[in-house]
Amino acid sequence: MSARILLVDDEKLIRWSLRERLMADGHQVFEAEDIASALRLLKAQPADLALIDLKLPDGDGIQLMRQGLRLRPDMTVLIITAHSSVQNAVEAIKAGAYDYVSKPFDMDELSLTVRRALENQEMRRTLSAEIDQKKKRFGVVSLIGDSDKFRAIKDVVCRVAASDSTTVLLLGPTGSGKDMIARAIHYESARVEKPFMNITCTAMPETLIESELFGYEEGAFTNATGQKAGLFELAHNGTVFLDEIGDMPPNLQAKLLRVLEEKTFRRIGGTADIHVDCRVVAATNRDLARIIEEGKFREDLYYRLSTVPILVPPLRERASDIPQLAQHFLEAYERKLGRTYTGFSEAALEKLLNHPWPGNVRELRNVIERAVLLSPGETIEARDVVLGRIENPAATRHPVVLPPGGLKLSEVERSLVEQALERTEGNQTQAAALLGITRDQVRYKLEKFHIATD
Repeated sequence: MSARILLVDDEKLIRWSLRERLMADGHQVFEAEDIASALRLLKAQPADLALIDLKLPDGDGIQLMRQGLRLRPDMTVLIITAHSSVQNAVEAIKAGAYDYVSKPFDMDELSLTVRRALENQEMRRTLSAEIDQKKKRFGVVSLIGDSDKFRAIKDVVCRVAASDSTTVLLLGPTGSGKDMIARAIHYESARVEKPFMNITCTAMPETLIESELFGYEEGAFTNATGQKAGLFELAHNGTVFLDEIGDMPPNLQAKLLRVLEEKTFRRIGGTADIHVDCRVVAATNRDLARIIEEGKFREDLYYRLSTVPILVPPLRERASDIPQLAQHFLEAYERKLGRTYTGFSEAALEKLLNHPWPGNVRELRNVIERAVLLSPGETIEARDVVLGRIENPAATRHPVVLPPGGLKLSEVERSLVEQALERTEGNQTQAAALLGITRDQVRYKLEKFHIATD
């Protein structure tokens, strides 16, 4: 790996020996004998790495390092020190140096340290590029809309993201974009390098939600053949998004409250407390005040979750955002489906603006996807914008429609089992929940229909 290296030492012989070795390793080297000349060089050209002596004629190396990093924040610094000054080198590492090398030099060790420093720098640059990519995809710039209501939401997202400890409650109808807002809070925060873990509290049975959130110890229950970490443990220093929190079972609400208040929990079957530091973002489309009165949701948990409540309006209340959202989805599906359009006709836009959007942003996205798939022209016309529910008259009374020629009941049953396993990526417990049967019944049907599992 070739790099641009700034070498700063007031001893000419040391600079010469280091330069020869570094150039032999394939690096480009430029030299300075003091702080002033080193800063002039850094202002004139970038450096990937700087080797800086602790003792310089016009100051110390830590002073130069700090000034140099202000000029070149991506630069990696190695400190040169005598054996008698190792403690000072440790202080330099605390101040921002990657590592130190000691005089007299072991040139092989020096080469290895430089290589490791550059590899670490490359990893950091790759990670930084990945984070920038994720911010573009999931950060506040991904929240499309300039209406007054939505601008206010984006402002709160930025403020909350800057706060490390705030718990957030997102309130709004299904399809309004609560999941996007939760991700934006995470990807705009200092926790961006850590995991974003999410779970929908209505998608699984209570026992499965508990094991997903908190994990379990080996032998905690039947089929617990090993230890498993839960979402909170996996999201340490990151973010946990609890969607549809209003449907969380009452006994799990108590465990969640403990996590929020004490930042500790126990795995199922465990006896040791596990400490976690993660932001919790919860969301619901339900009226929490009503279900608190009904005794289905803990009032103390509500107040703990709603440190910062964000009210996400339905799409009809921010109709001025519809053209911008529609254009955003059009461009996204053009890229995905390999189509090109000039845009929307006036009649198509008027049709979009006049629709009440009961399914909110999600419904708009689906309408645009369908239009891109089916529109024959270069412009999305009003005829391409299909609104409202599309019902199959033959399917209004029955979830499965019997073809005119009939079919075998066993084939339908086998197909449904295979679809459930496909949708849950082979998770038999979740497949059973989708089908409204037990896991043992799923296993029986796997044997009955000779369905192979991995």
